[in-house]
Amino acid sequence: MARWSTRWWGRFPRPNWKRSSRKQSKGKAVRVEFTKLFRPGISFVVAAVLLSPVGAHAILQKGDPAPPIKVTTTSGQPVTLANYRGYVLVMDFFATWCVPCRDSIPHLKDLSRRFGTQGLQVLGMSVDEGGDKVVKEFIASKRLNYPVALTDEDLQTEYGLRSVPTIFIISKKGVVAERFQGFNDDIARKMETLIVKLLAE
Repeated sequence: MARWSTRWWGRFPRPNWKRSSRKQSKGKAVRVEFTKLFRPGISFVVAAVLLSPVGAHAILQKGDPAPPIKVTTTSGQPVTLANYRGYVLVMDFFATWCVPCRDSIPHLKDLSRRFGTQGLQVLGMSVDEGGDKVVKEFIASKRLNYPVALTDEDLQTEYGLRSVPTIFIISKKGVVAERFQGFNDDIARKMETLIVKLLAE
Protein backbone atom coordinates (compact mmCIF):
# COMPACT_ATOMS: atom_id res chain seq x y z
CA MET A 1 0.00 0.00 0.00
CA ALA A 2 1.25 3.45 -0.90
CA ARG A 3 2.21 5.70 2.00
CA TRP A 4 0.45 9.03 2.32
CA SER A 5 1.25 12.23 4.14
CA THR A 6 -0.78 12.72 7.32
CA ARG A 7 0.04 16.38 7.84
CA TRP A 8 -3.54 17.37 6.94
CA TRP A 9 -5.16 13.99 6.44
CA GLY A 10 -5.24 13.15 10.14
CA ARG A 11 -7.24 10.02 10.82
CA PHE A 12 -9.26 9.90 7.60
CA PRO A 13 -8.97 6.70 5.49
CA ARG A 14 -5.90 6.55 3.27
CA PRO A 15 -6.73 5.65 -0.36
CA ASN A 16 -4.61 3.10 -2.21
CA TRP A 17 -4.15 4.35 -5.78
CA LYS A 18 -2.37 1.14 -6.84
CA ARG A 19 -5.47 -1.04 -6.71
CA SER A 20 -7.65 -2.22 -9.57
CA SER A 21 -9.75 0.08 -11.76
CA ARG A 22 -12.77 -0.85 -9.72
CA LYS A 23 -11.04 0.19 -6.52
CA GLN A 24 -9.77 3.38 -8.18
CA SER A 25 -13.30 4.30 -9.16
CA LYS A 26 -14.40 3.71 -5.60
CA GLY A 27 -11.52 5.87 -4.41
CA LYS A 28 -12.60 8.64 -6.74
CA ALA A 29 -16.09 8.59 -5.23
CA VAL A 30 -14.51 8.99 -1.79
CA ARG A 31 -12.51 11.98 -2.98
CA VAL A 32 -15.61 13.70 -4.33
CA GLU A 33 -17.53 12.99 -1.13
CA PHE A 34 -14.79 14.46 1.06
CA THR A 35 -14.63 17.56 -1.12
CA LYS A 36 -18.35 18.09 -0.66
CA LEU A 37 -18.22 17.51 3.08
CA PHE A 38 -15.86 20.41 3.76
CA ARG A 39 -16.64 24.10 3.55
CA PRO A 40 -15.55 25.84 0.31
CA GLY A 41 -13.12 27.96 2.31
CA ILE A 42 -10.95 24.94 3.06
CA SER A 43 -11.64 22.92 -0.06
CA PHE A 44 -8.06 23.58 -1.20
CA VAL A 45 -6.76 21.70 1.84
CA VAL A 46 -8.85 18.68 0.89
CA ALA A 47 -7.68 18.78 -2.74
CA ALA A 48 -4.07 19.17 -1.69
CA VAL A 49 -4.17 16.17 0.61
CA LEU A 50 -5.79 13.76 -1.78
CA LEU A 51 -2.84 13.80 -4.16
CA SER A 52 -0.04 13.66 -1.58
CA PRO A 53 1.94 10.41 -1.93
CA VAL A 54 5.11 10.31 0.15
CA GLY A 55 8.26 9.48 -1.79
CA ALA A 56 7.25 10.88 -5.18
CA HIS A 57 9.78 12.71 -7.34
CA ALA A 58 11.17 15.95 -5.99
CA ILE A 59 8.93 18.93 -6.58
CA LEU A 60 9.99 20.94 -9.62
CA GLN A 61 11.47 24.27 -8.66
CA LYS A 62 11.87 27.59 -10.40
CA GLY A 63 14.68 27.31 -12.93
CA ASP A 64 14.32 23.55 -13.51
CA PRO A 65 13.89 22.33 -17.10
CA ALA A 66 10.27 21.28 -17.65
CA PRO A 67 10.09 17.47 -18.05
CA PRO A 68 9.05 16.31 -21.53
CA ILE A 69 5.39 15.56 -22.12
CA LYS A 70 3.71 13.34 -24.67
CA VAL A 71 -0.06 13.55 -24.36
CA THR A 72 -3.13 13.63 -26.57
CA THR A 73 -5.82 16.26 -26.20
CA THR A 74 -9.48 15.34 -25.91
CA SER A 75 -9.86 16.40 -29.56
CA GLY A 76 -7.24 13.83 -30.60
CA GLN A 77 -4.31 16.21 -31.12
CA PRO A 78 -0.89 14.83 -30.04
CA VAL A 79 1.07 17.32 -27.92
CA THR A 80 4.68 17.49 -26.79
CA LEU A 81 6.56 20.21 -24.96
CA ALA A 82 8.35 21.02 -28.22
CA ASN A 83 5.04 22.31 -29.59
CA TYR A 84 5.28 25.18 -27.11
CA ARG A 85 8.90 26.16 -27.68
CA GLY A 86 8.98 29.93 -28.11
CA TYR A 87 5.70 30.36 -26.23
CA VAL A 88 4.96 31.07 -22.60
CA LEU A 89 2.99 28.04 -21.40
CA VAL A 90 0.51 27.82 -18.55
CA MET A 91 0.19 24.12 -17.71
CA ASP A 92 -2.72 23.47 -15.37
CA PHE A 93 -2.94 20.10 -13.60
CA PHE A 94 -6.54 19.82 -12.46
CA ALA A 95 -9.47 17.49 -11.76
CA THR A 96 -13.08 18.04 -12.73
CA TRP A 97 -14.25 17.21 -9.19
CA CYS A 98 -11.87 19.70 -7.54
CA VAL A 99 -13.55 22.90 -6.29
CA PRO A 100 -10.48 25.20 -6.41
CA CYS A 101 -9.69 23.82 -9.87
CA ARG A 102 -13.12 24.95 -11.01
CA ASP A 103 -12.53 28.33 -9.40
CA SER A 104 -9.38 28.82 -11.48
CA ILE A 105 -11.08 28.18 -14.84
CA PRO A 106 -12.45 31.70 -15.46
CA HIS A 107 -8.99 33.17 -14.83
CA LEU A 108 -7.29 30.68 -17.17
CA LYS A 109 -9.86 31.39 -19.88
CA ASP A 110 -9.29 35.12 -19.43
CA LEU A 111 -5.51 34.72 -19.70
CA SER A 112 -5.91 32.68 -22.88
CA ARG A 113 -8.25 35.27 -24.38
CA ARG A 114 -6.18 38.35 -23.51
CA PHE A 115 -2.66 37.05 -24.07
CA GLY A 116 -3.13 34.32 -26.67
CA THR A 117 -2.19 36.61 -29.54
CA GLN A 118 0.92 37.74 -27.65
CA GLY A 119 2.51 34.31 -27.34
CA LEU A 120 0.73 32.71 -24.38
CA GLN A 121 -0.59 29.16 -24.52
CA VAL A 122 -2.72 27.42 -21.89
CA LEU A 123 -2.84 23.63 -21.60
CA GLY A 124 -5.17 21.82 -19.23
CA MET A 125 -3.77 18.56 -17.80
CA SER A 126 -6.55 16.45 -16.32
CA VAL A 127 -5.78 13.88 -13.61
CA ASP A 128 -9.29 12.40 -13.86
CA GLU A 129 -9.56 8.63 -14.15
CA GLY A 130 -11.85 6.52 -16.31
CA GLY A 131 -11.44 8.00 -19.79
CA ASP A 132 -12.21 11.34 -21.35
CA LYS A 133 -16.03 11.35 -21.29
CA VAL A 134 -16.26 13.29 -18.02
CA VAL A 135 -13.48 15.64 -19.11
CA LYS A 136 -15.16 16.38 -22.44
CA GLU A 137 -18.40 17.16 -20.63
CA PHE A 138 -16.48 19.48 -18.30
CA ILE A 139 -14.83 21.26 -21.24
CA ALA A 140 -18.21 21.81 -22.87
CA SER A 141 -19.93 22.98 -19.69
CA LYS A 142 -17.14 25.46 -18.88
CA ARG A 143 -16.68 26.50 -22.53
CA LEU A 144 -12.92 26.19 -22.30
CA ASN A 145 -10.97 28.12 -24.94
CA TYR A 146 -7.79 26.06 -24.59
CA PRO A 147 -6.91 22.38 -25.13
CA VAL A 148 -7.07 19.73 -22.41
CA ALA A 149 -5.21 16.42 -22.25
CA LEU A 150 -5.48 13.42 -19.95
CA THR A 151 -2.39 12.58 -17.90
CA ASP A 152 -1.13 9.33 -16.44
CA GLU A 153 0.58 8.56 -13.15
CA ASP A 154 4.05 8.58 -14.72
CA LEU A 155 3.68 12.14 -16.00
CA GLN A 156 2.18 13.31 -12.72
CA THR A 157 5.19 11.81 -10.93
CA GLU A 158 7.64 13.45 -13.34
CA TYR A 159 6.14 16.81 -12.44
CA GLY A 160 6.19 15.98 -8.72
CA LEU A 161 2.45 16.48 -8.47
CA ARG A 162 1.21 16.64 -4.88
CA SER A 163 -2.09 18.48 -5.23
CA VAL A 164 -4.59 19.98 -7.61
CA PRO A 165 -4.76 22.52 -8.92
CA THR A 166 -1.04 22.83 -9.59
CA ILE A 167 -0.18 25.37 -12.27
CA PHE A 168 3.23 25.56 -13.92
CA ILE A 169 4.35 28.65 -15.80
CA ILE A 170 6.93 27.57 -18.36
CA SER A 171 9.15 30.05 -20.18
CA LYS A 172 9.75 30.30 -23.92
CA LYS A 173 12.93 28.28 -23.39
CA GLY A 174 11.12 25.38 -21.68
CA VAL A 175 12.17 26.28 -18.14
CA VAL A 176 9.88 26.29 -15.10
CA ALA A 177 9.40 29.97 -14.28
CA GLU A 178 7.06 29.30 -11.36
CA ARG A 179 4.85 26.68 -9.76
CA PHE A 180 1.57 27.59 -8.07
CA GLN A 181 -0.35 25.17 -5.83
CA GLY A 182 -3.99 25.91 -5.14
CA PHE A 183 -5.79 28.98 -6.43
CA ASN A 184 -6.92 32.31 -5.02
CA ASP A 185 -6.91 35.99 -5.98
CA ASP A 186 -3.31 36.48 -4.87
CA ILE A 187 -2.12 33.59 -7.05
CA ALA A 188 -4.12 34.98 -9.97
CA ARG A 189 -2.37 38.35 -9.64
CA LYS A 190 1.08 36.77 -9.35
CA MET A 191 0.42 34.58 -12.39
CA GLU A 192 -0.56 37.51 -14.57
CA THR A 193 2.38 39.65 -13.44
CA LEU A 194 4.81 36.84 -14.26
CA ILE A 195 3.18 36.09 -17.61
CA VAL A 196 3.42 39.73 -18.71
CA LYS A 197 7.10 39.74 -17.75
CA LEU A 198 7.87 36.49 -19.60
CA LEU A 199 6.02 37.59 -22.73
CA ALA A 200 8.17 40.71 -22.86
CA GLU A 201 11.44 38.74 -22.79
